[in-house]
Amino acid sequence: MDFTIPREISDYIGVLDAFIEKEIKPLEEENIRFFDHRREYERTDWENGGRPKEEWEELLAEMKRRADKAGHLRWALPTDIGGSAGSNLGMAIIREHLAHRGLGLHNDLQNESSIVGNFPVAMIFHAVASPEQKKEFIEDMITGRKRVAFGVTEPNHGSDATYMETTAVQKDGGWLINGTKRWNSGMSNASHDVVFARTSGDVGRPKGITAFIVPVETPGVDIAYMHWTFNMPSDHAEVHFRDVWVPDSAILHEEGRGLECAQAFFHENRIRQAASSLGAGQYCVDEAVQWANKRVTWGKPLSANQAIQWPLAELNTEAEMLRNLVYKSAWHLDQAHHMEVTHWVAMANYRANRFVCEAADRAMQVHGGMGYTRYKPFEHIYRHHRRYRITEGTEEIQIRKVAHDLFKKFRD
Repeated sequence: MDFTIPREISDYIGVLDAFIEKEIKPLEEENIRFFDHRREYERTDWENGGRPKEEWEELLAEMKRRADKAGHLRWALPTDIGGSAGSNLGMAIIREHLAHRGLGLHNDLQNESSIVGNFPVAMIFHAVASPEQKKEFIEDMITGRKRVAFGVTEPNHGSDATYMETTAVQKDGGWLINGTKRWNSGMSNASHDVVFARTSGDVGRPKGITAFIVPVETPGVDIAYMHWTFNMPSDHAEVHFRDVWVPDSAILHEEGRGLECAQAFFHENRIRQAASSLGAGQYCVDEAVQWANKRVTWGKPLSANQAIQWPLAELNTEAEMLRNLVYKSAWHLDQAHHMEVTHWVAMANYRANRFVCEAADRAMQVHGGMGYTRYKPFEHIYRHHRRYRITEGTEEIQIRKVAHDLFKKFRD
């Protein structure tokens, strides 16, 4: 077995680092208020429902424009839409590296923007959309001219998506949608929303749920409010759909097969989240070790104490085990259909997300009072990554997936 990082990936990481230092770091320094202790306060429009400020959104857009011009933003996308057909393994290695660099404009945590973009919705469109939908949406989604949100979760249903209460019935050559979505991500300035609704089939069954592309200006779409969250600003809306009519051409993929789109979305996000959590957690461990080595208490370095050494040694060991798990899971994802390796992705995701929370908490403890301040990045890392233990499937749901695969092997 060969555990060497592919040469083309390690070389490319060097190119990315040079690009960050030349193009992105100066832009970050010019706008440092969004990245120092003021970060959430400067990013959030507190008087407008907690939405992201326009200035913050524009800074992210400028970062993406520069990354796209340099050929990095679309790296993971297929070649026919301007990408380099990057692998899931390559993306995992890159995302871990970028997160390991620490907080910054190159790979912002709060709204998951990166110089190497993650475009799960664009990938879904590329795989299953009609030719007309591809032409209308894909390029504009990548460049930001169109913003497409994603609405699966409801007030009464989260991980149990097959029980969703939002419905769509045929009417006048199209579909009439009624229901409510919660945590409808991306709605602060979305142009369209991919809305999942039951069109047929029995409650609790995946077959019969359809994905619709709904312009947010359609009559009956009501963005009631943004949820104020542990990590602000918020881009997660409560949205009501009251007799929202869309034509047949609004269906994404096929009628009744919408959850296939949602599953593809979650698998793409889960493996990238796992890699980012691993990188951010390793950053916390490294920062704590450096602090402990230079901090002197009672006449000796803080790192001389086993109470400091051992928790960090255990976390560093877990990081090494996770690195192999994340890379192996990403490799599996490259080899097979995503539903065949869902248990691998689930293992990597829930363990990495738990690890980074523990690492951030330990880094705070090692830094003492300074670790608790906003001048250190650990509180921001913790607050951001804590949500990953819930979103894209709670860790309990993902453990259940692992258990299902495990016990299935030993059934008679």
